Amino acid sequence: MTGGTPGPGQGQGPYGGQGPYGGQGPYGGGPYGQQQPPVTYPRDASHPAPPDRGQGQGYVPPQHAQPPHVPPHAQQTQPQPRVRPEPEPAPASEPAPRAAGSSRRARPSPIIAPGLQPAAVTAVLALLLAATAPLPRAALAGAVVLLQAVTAAGWFRLNGMWPARQGIVLAFLAGVTADVALLTAGREHTGAAIVGSLGGWLVLALVLHLRNQSSPDERLYALTASFTATALTVVAAGHLAIAPTSTDAVGVGAAAVGVAVLARAVPLPAFVSPAVALLAATGAGIAAGRITGFAADGAAGALLGLAAGVCALVGLRVASYDFPSRFVHMTAGVALPLTLAAPAVYVLGRALG
Repeated sequence: MTGGTPGPGQGQGPYGGQGPYGGQGPYGGGPYGQQQPPVTYPRDASHPAPPDRGQGQGYVPPQHAQPPHVPPHAQQTQPQPRVRPEPEPAPASEPAPRAAGSSRRARPSPIIAPGLQPAAVTAVLALLLAATAPLPRAALAGAVVLLQAVTAAGWFRLNGMWPARQGIVLAFLAGVTADVALLTAGREHTGAAIVGSLGGWLVLALVLHLRNQSSPDERLYALTASFTATALTVVAAGHLAIAPTSTDAVGVGAAAVGVAVLARAVPLPAFVSPAVALLAATGAGIAAGRITGFAADGAAGALLGLAAGVCALVGLRVASYDFPSRFVHMTAGVALPLTLAAPAVYVLGRALG
């Protein structure tokens, strides 16, 4: 098209020639001529520049001077991780083991031995048994009844049941019944008299406790204490039961118990005192056996004295438990050594006498 209107970029036009920007026109020499370089203007640092989309360059991610502004509602739509507050450390407690150990060391022992005064009373009661053994059986029965009364009262007081008049009377009457049965029965029926008296009074004690309106635990505890006290008072009659067979055995056993409790009351080391008491009981058995003529040699007296001494130490140990009071020491601590020695005196007296 040579004679017509010049095409774009061919004439001078308002931007022909060199123009104010030194180019050939706004669009170069042809319809799609050379591209002019982009004009850059200063921009605010808060607004990022758009990416350059030239033909000869690839996509370059924009570089921001600072993080882009995000609307508040867009921030809230994203789930935020829940931050759990860390538990505060527990306050350091003061060390207690040392205090507990010191208080444990400061606490007194619940086992308290009766001591010398109850031992002296036991020795007097043992001497009374030994002195009345050669006399008629009624005299010995009086000493045995005294032993049974102290045993019944001491056992209930040892178990924390006081005054417990009904239980004490019941146990004491059981022992007296056994004494009467032994006095009326022959020497061949001593065992049957003791067992029969014990069985009858145990049944009576059971019937009486069934009427108790206390709690089951209290009834069981009271029944156990009554049964034990009844059995002990009847067992104490063993000193009277062996008298028809061998009165000498009563003297030997009583002498051994009296000497053993006195020796145990002497303040000695804990591991030495029982051994000394048993040696003293054995020696007392030998001496009493030779004095009374219990056996030709001293072996029988030594054996009976040793057995009675062991039973006496067991009785002292039982009377020492659980912070015993002075009354417990003067009742259970006095009677239990002689009461627990009665079965040994009865069995060994029949075997060796």
